[in-house]
Formats: sequence, C-alpha cells, structure tokens
Amino acid sequence: MLKINLIPISLLLGLSLSMYDSTAQSTIPQLGKNPVSEVVKAMTLEEKIHIVIGQGMYVPGMPMPGSGLPPTEAQKRVTGAAGTTGAIPRLNIPGLVVCDGPAGIHAFNGGKSRLYYATAWPIGTLLASSWDTALVRKVGVALGAEAKEFGIDVLLGPGMNIHRNPLGARNFEYYSEDPVITGRIAAAMINGIQQAGVGTSAKHFFANNQETNRNSVNTIISERAMREIYLKGWQIAVKESNPWTIMSSYNLVNGPYTSENPELLRTILKDEWGFKGFVMTDWFGGKNAVAQQIAGNHLVMPGLPNQKKDILDAIKNKQLDEAILDKNVTDILNIILKTPVFKGYKFSDNPPLTENAQLSRQAAAESMVLLKNKGNALPIAVGSNLAVFGNNQIDLVAGGTGSGDVTKMYTVPIADGLFKAGYQLNAQLYRAYAQYMQSEKAKQPKRSSLADLMSPIVPIAEMSVSLDAIKKAAATSSIALIAIGRNAGEGNDRKEKDDYYLTEKELKLITDVSSVFHQQNKKVVVTLNIGGVIDVAQWRDKVDAILLAWQPGLEGGNAIADVITGKVNPSGKLATTFPAKYSDDYSAKNFPGREIPGSEKPGLFGQKQVDAEVIYEEGIYVGYRYFSSFNLPSAYPFGYGLSYTTFQISDLTLSQKTMEDNPIQVSVRITNTGKVAGKEVAELYITAPKTNLDKPALELKAFAKTKLLQPGESQTLNFTLTASDLSSFNTTESAFVAEAGNYTVRFGHAEQTSVSASFNLPKTLTIEKVNKVIVPKQTINELKR
Repeated sequence: MLKINLIPISLLLGLSLSMYDSTAQSTIPQLGKNPVSEVVKAMTLEEKIHIVIGQGMYVPGMPMPGSGLPPTEAQKRVTGAAGTTGAIPRLNIPGLVVCDGPAGIHAFNGGKSRLYYATAWPIGTLLASSWDTALVRKVGVALGAEAKEFGIDVLLGPGMNIHRNPLGARNFEYYSEDPVITGRIAAAMINGIQQAGVGTSAKHFFANNQETNRNSVNTIISERAMREIYLKGWQIAVKESNPWTIMSSYNLVNGPYTSENPELLRTILKDEWGFKGFVMTDWFGGKNAVAQQIAGNHLVMPGLPNQKKDILDAIKNKQLDEAILDKNVTDILNIILKTPVFKGYKFSDNPPLTENAQLSRQAAAESMVLLKNKGNALPIAVGSNLAVFGNNQIDLVAGGTGSGDVTKMYTVPIADGLFKAGYQLNAQLYRAYAQYMQSEKAKQPKRSSLADLMSPIVPIAEMSVSLDAIKKAAATSSIALIAIGRNAGEGNDRKEKDDYYLTEKELKLITDVSSVFHQQNKKVVVTLNIGGVIDVAQWRDKVDAILLAWQPGLEGGNAIADVITGKVNPSGKLATTFPAKYSDDYSAKNFPGREIPGSEKPGLFGQKQVDAEVIYEEGIYVGYRYFSSFNLPSAYPFGYGLSYTTFQISDLTLSQKTMEDNPIQVSVRITNTGKVAGKEVAELYITAPKTNLDKPALELKAFAKTKLLQPGESQTLNFTLTASDLSSFNTTESAFVAEAGNYTVRFGHAEQTSVSASFNLPKTLTIEKVNKVIVPKQTINELKR
C-alpha cells in the first residue's frame, strides 16, 4: 500500500486557522473584486500551498490514501467526484469540483442520498469517425451544460493521446492515430464544453499511449516524432480552443516525468504555444510535488497531506522559490474566476437527460462506419425477420471502463433497438441468449468500485449455438445479424489472443451462421461494438456487411438500428487504421516495451510497479503514414467508410500553381450520384517532394464534411493551405521547415485518392524555430523510407 508520511496535527490546524481567520475582513482583498496579484499577496504561505495541492477524493465506502478528514463543501457538492481544490473563504476563493470524463460524467455514487445518472455519449474514437467538428462541438455544449447542472466546474477530458498501437486499452477515449484529426476534434469538443461555462482538462499530456507500467514507463522518442505526431494535436487544440486546464500524464518522456519537466510544461506549453490555463497532474502522477511546482505543474491531484509539508519544507529550505508558487497560484486563480461555482451558479441537479440522450443517439448513428456492404445487404427493410446472434445483442458496451466510464441510468441493447425499430426477432434465439447472459452474470463475483476501475471483469464467453439451432433460425428468418463486442479500459492493455483476434467460439459462430444462411441465399450482417481495433481479415469474406459502431453510448442499440433501417445513412470514416494482421503494425515490434530487471517496488493500491521503457522506433510512421509509405495493404485504411449512396469528387481547383507570399485556396466539388440522401467527407492529403528529409507518402492536412446532400445535389468545400501545412520538423535546425519542390494535393482516403493537383514551393522556408528540448538521451534506431 502507499505509504503516507504523517504530519503534525498542529500544521493541519494552522492551515485551518489561517484560512478561516475573519479578522479585518473588510480590508482583506477578495477574489473577483481585487486584482489577482493583491489576493495572492494577501495569502499566507500555507494558503498558497492549500491552493496547489488537491483536497483528496471523497467517495463513501471507497477509502483513498490520505483520507480521513471530514468532507469539504466542494466534496459534498458532488459526492464521488474525482477531486476538488482547496477553498479559502476569507479571500472569496471557492473550492472547485473536477469530474471524469471524456464520454460523460463519471461519479462513483458511493452515497445513498444523491445519485448521478448522466448521458453516456459516443466514445472519442466514434466521434472522431464523424469527421464533423460541428457535430462534436454540439455534443460538447450539451456535455458541458449537463456537467454545469450537476455542480461540476471542470470536466477531466477530452482524451487526446494518439492511437499508437491497436492494443492500447484507453484508445477508446482518444480520437485518432493522426494529430490533425486529434487536434481539430479535440478543439471542437473543448470549445463546446467551455461555451457552456464549464472547464476542460485535456489529457494526458503527453505520449501516454499504453496502460502497461503507465506510472513508470519511460517513453523514448525522437524530437521529430514528438513534434510532428505526439505534440502536434495538443498544439492545434491549445491554439484553437485554449482549454482552461491540461492534465499531465503518468509516464516519463526521455527521462523525466512529464509532470516534473519544465521543458514540456513551461518551455513548450507556455512559452512556445502561449497556453493560458493551468496544469494538473493525473491522479497520484509523478513522484515529487516540489519538482512539479518548479516544472509548472500547478495543481497536484488528488492531493496528499505529506505533499503540502514537502512544499512548505522546500520553501523554508530555499529549495523552492516562493515566486514560483505565487505564479502557479495566480494561474489557478485566473481560471477559478471563470468557473460556475465562483459565479454563484445555482445548479439544478436536473439536466435535460432525455434531450441529451437523443443527441447522443444522433451523434452515434452519424459517426458509425460502414466497412462492407456486399449486394446492398444494408439497409434492411423494417418488418423483416431477423435472427440475431451473439452475446453482445443483450449486453451492449456503451463505453470503456475505468475513469472513462459513465454513470448512466440505462443502456439500450442492440436487440431492444432492433425490436423497437420494427424488426421481428427470432424469439427462441433471443430467449436463449437472454437466459444465458442472465445465468452467467449471476456467477460473477461482487467486486469493489476500485477493482472495477483498475481491472475490468473477464467477459462472458460467447454462447455456443448448435448447427441445428442455426438451421431452425434460418428457416424462419430472412437475414442473420451477428453482434460482436469488446471492452477495455484503465489499468490493463489489451491482448492479441481472444481480444484483438476473435475467440474460437466467435469465429465458429460467424463460420456456421454464414454457411447456413448463405446456403439459403440469405445474407449475414456483423455489427462491431468495440473500443479498439480488432482483426477482421480472418472472417470478413464470410459475411455480407460489417457495421462498425464502436462504443456508441447509452442509446447505442437505437443508434445501430437507425443505421440498419436506413433512417440514418452512415457517413463515418475511419480515424484509425485496421491492419490486415496485428504484426503488420510496426509498433507491434516494441509495444508495450520492456521492464527493467530488479526494479520491482510497491505501487498504488497494492499493485506492483517496475521501471520500464518503450522506444518509439517507428518514429513518424504511425498508422497510415506507415502503411501508405511502405505499400503495406491494410484491412481497412484510415479515412475509409462506405455509404448507402455514392459520391463523386470533382472540380479540384487551386488558386495558384506557385505558393509565393499568399496561401493557396483549394476547392473541391462533391456530388451525390446515388439514390438516397447522404453526407460525405473531403479528406485533403499532401504528398511532399522527395528531399533529404525523410517524409511519409502522404499526410492529412485538412478535412470537412458536407451537409446532407440529396440525390444529384452538389456542394463545394473550400480549404486554405499555408506554408506551415507543408512543413516538417528538421531536428538539426530545431525548426519546422517547408522544403522547396512540387507538392501534390490529393482527395480520397489514405490508400486511394480520386483527384489530385500539384503546385510548387519555389524556395525552402523556415516556418518556426523552436527550443531544443526533451532530447532523447540515447540513439534511436528509427524507421526510414
């Protein structure tokens, strides 16, 4: 267990007395009435420390390290919230409530007097698959307004880490393998939430791409890969949305913990990007609260008593300059001024959950990706007789586990959604699955909230279905639907066997159902209710249609039914690559890295912790950058997605053939050439000239989505390309450089472009000089073309 150093009760009493001393109240500066600098000047040293160390987690029935004191006003405001900050009433400084999470509000609901039921929104990966920033912003506004009505000041999200490897357990929280998608979708979400008057804490900053040894792994990464892939999305989000806060990650990067690295938090985040908010640690992240203060990690969460003493001692011993503490407190107070609690907002505990559920349903349906549709198997006529197979039809996975889970009142299973949509379900088959799932769930042991958070329960094995039962179902059904589900989350990365790859029972089910139904000229559809990429190559040729629903939130069954009926025409595109096999992903060679022998030590909550390292040898060749550059076919490429209609991309025009002093304006026309209304995404890729600097075959630079186009209707989409969009990071020069030569603009997806046009950059341009920081301490054998 975590060892807590006890501190004298006199120190705790001293903090308490100094905070609530009412002497000469009328002459004491008040936050909001006096300049922040005067408020900080009026604070005692203990009060300043009280602001930069969180007040712990208050979860009834779930004791946390350092707990034991009665709950504060902020903790009582939202019981079970992830954390709170310290209040100083004499200075008019309230305590903030911060709460998970990225796909909806997660409170532990430990108390009986007040329960929270929130909207479970589509997971980050599904929202990114919409390629629709307007839709994502709309979701953000609703999520922020909901949080505000529950008394929450800051939501701990969105998640912004890159999908480096398919087995990353928290990929569901994150948007994409590409930094442009990540940055622009995150900015839309942040702008939406903060428009509602609630703050965000974009997380986890940065290169936190695995759960294995997440608190101790040293991510070794080149400066170029860091700048172009793993920091780029953050830079876009900071500049386009200015999040109130950012959460530093657990891991180390090229040596130091991210939360203890001033090169990251001060030099890059503040100085280079102009970030105006404050940084908080991930919960129990890092090791040294003093080093975190020096680095520019303003708020230490969830906060432990010994951390207050450490900072106090460091200032008294001249190891920490109080001016640094003053700056960190100032940045926090400037954000507190924006919060609902400071503005006296009277929250209702009654957000519009019914309306939000319908928006969640809409966003999920519009973001789903149609991977295959042989012979127009989809949509299926309402009223058809369906034979629905698979445990997942009963047990929808609305979202992932851990802090990314949502405290939801209900979920709509796939079978329920199909039935309500007007389909006739094979009753005997449905009863068999319902009874099986009920029986198997009854066998599962009761678990604590902490166990659920850190180690998801083993999934129920797929029910075996005999050939005779399949034949009986086929005799009375016009089509088969097989529901495949996956879940993962905080604490443990996924596995290849029986997770990335389907289980033997799942493969047998697909084989048997396809064989029987195809013998009767009946089609087979598969739905994928998953949080991360899985193998499809082994079985996709056996089925007629595949609908990728990802994890669609609490209305998932209804949203899936909306697409299957044709009520919604699928318009999602993959924001992450589906490899033909796991080993095709170059990062598979070193994911999740290696443990350092002899370094085992006790970690949080009784878990072991070992020192570890992972070397990003793929460099910039992450996801489609690797597959397209090395001519390695994927199962389904980045940017791919089908529709119930067809589209033509045409009339690509560039405003000029040479980029001189002005940006190039790009326009492209998209026409619905099919028979039903639909939306299409325009994905703008750039192919750079071959120079001395190694570059991918193509890179996404911009994207946009059309309105709903009726058959025969067209829409022209416009883009602006600047010299910055052409630049790559030159490590020797510590600069982003756009190299002279011919560039090609392409539209399509990562493995197939339909239209292209070229222009010339006549001379090499240095776009931005940056600081040479976070330099790896060893040579990396990076992949090159």
